[in-house]
Formats: sequence, C-alpha cells, structure tokens
Amino acid sequence: MLIRRVGPLTTIQDAGRFGMLAHGISASGPMDQAAYNLAGRLAVAPPGAIEITTAGLDFDVETGPCVMGFAGGAFTVRHNGKPVAWPGTLALDADDTISVSPGANGNYGYLRFDGRIDVPAVMGSIATNSRARLGGLEGRALVASDRIGLIDGYAPELASASAPVAEGPIRVIWGLHADLFPTARDRFVSTPFRISSRLDRMGVRLEDPAGVFTDSAILSLVSDAVLPGDIQILGDGTPIVLMRDHQPIGGYPRIATIVGADLDRFAQLRPGTAVRFRTVTLEHAR
Repeated sequence: MLIRRVGPLTTIQDAGRFGMLAHGISASGPMDQAAYNLAGRLAVAPPGAIEITTAGLDFDVETGPCVMGFAGGAFTVRHNGKPVAWPGTLALDADDTISVSPGANGNYGYLRFDGRIDVPAVMGSIATNSRARLGGLEGRALVASDRIGLIDGYAPELASASAPVAEGPIRVIWGLHADLFPTARDRFVSTPFRISSRLDRMGVRLEDPAGVFTDSAILSLVSDAVLPGDIQILGDGTPIVLMRDHQPIGGYPRIATIVGADLDRFAQLRPGTAVRFRTVTLEHAR
C-alpha cells in the first residue's frame, strides 16, 4: 500500500515488546488493546496493525487482494469513495483507495490485514517505539509516500479476551505514594479533571481546574520502575497518566494507577473531555 495522507503519530504496532523494561524499553503496543483485538478478529489477522490517530489517513492498494479489519474510536472510512460502516471488514484489491477520517469520538483506530506487515521484528516485536527508535518502519511514525507491504502465510494472532467496558469514572488503585498527598487524595476522587491537548503515546497530561494539586509540595523521589496507567504528579502539580511508550523509571510520586480494564477507555478520551476517578481494591482490579 502507498500512504497518500497520514496524521501525526500514526505507527505500526503489534501486541507489544514484553520483558524489556529492565533494559529501559517499554512494551509499546496498541493504545486501545481491545480495539486492536477486535480489528484482528474481523480480518483473521496475524500480529500487526496500523494504529491511526484522530487525523486519519489515506492510502492506495497497489497489489491485492487482501482483507482489512478496522476498529477503535469512531472513525469514518471510505472505500473507493463510498462510506463503509465502522468497525467492519473490507475485501481490498489492487487500485482500491481507502480514506479514514475522524468521527464523533476516540483518539485511536486500528487497521489490520490478513497478511503480515512486512517490517523486521526488533527484540521479538514490530511495535513502534518512536522514543527509542525501535520497530515499525525505521522506528518512526508513518509519513506520506511510505510504502507498506504484506506477507502471506502467517498464523492469526490469538487475541486474549477483553474485559467488559465499564461506564462512569475511570477506576484506579491507590499508588505507592498516595499517602504523600493527605489532603489532595480525597479531592482526587471527588473532583473532575480534564484531558489536556498535551497527549501522546508516552503520557496524557490532565488539566486540574479545581486546583486539587495546586498546594502540593514539590516532591522528588528516588526513581523506580513505572508502568502504563501510573498517575504521576509532576513538580508543578500537573497530573500525568503514563501510557504505552512510558519511560522505564520515574522520580515523581504516583498517587494512583488506572486498572488495566479501563486503560483502553481512558486512551480514547479526547482533549477537553472531563474525567473522574474512582478507587477500587486490588482484588476488584484483578
């Protein structure tokens, strides 16, 4: 396929590069794992997807045939100019055109194919980590004029079952450093925050209009390992939720961690969206 138009931060991802955090490399992988899995089931796909962002992309099919499954967020897709229901499946052939544009909600969508994306695996994965310049296409986001090929003959990826999507507040468990915020922690779960425009695959900054953390002392701790979903409070009091391309260690206090079952839903919240948090037990999270 020939990429004609592409939004920023569009990358090639698979399920992730696990077991490398001790060496300073986060797992990466899809920002919305459930949507990635659904797109794979729709296409009966081997590992690998194009993860698109809100600006979408356009591409030409240069050789065919192939099958494409697509899911995640709410996007608009056109096949040879004709609108197609999202999520769904399409049979593609040479000279077909695909155009994906943003819809009503969501930040990330997934295009998966019945052939393996022809890029080399790095440390056992084709997931792009643009911070470390690993995986995907030359370790970077896709740009217009890129060509991506498919290789036949690979078994489908066995997708794990997805947890049911919960409504309401994003569920968290208290973090290792929650006790460092004796006055702010109660307000943290009773006050809405907003998704800021400063977000990427590494982290999502939250706006704090109620000033929950305005009076929090600047804290600097001995750095230790961090994980996706950790909510750090930066030195200026800004909360930031770490995402799939997070740094391996951090020295800011972590008040809470988003449970894995809600991290996909959080990743799809667009800038300006209000978000509330609710604490649950570790047993509930598991």
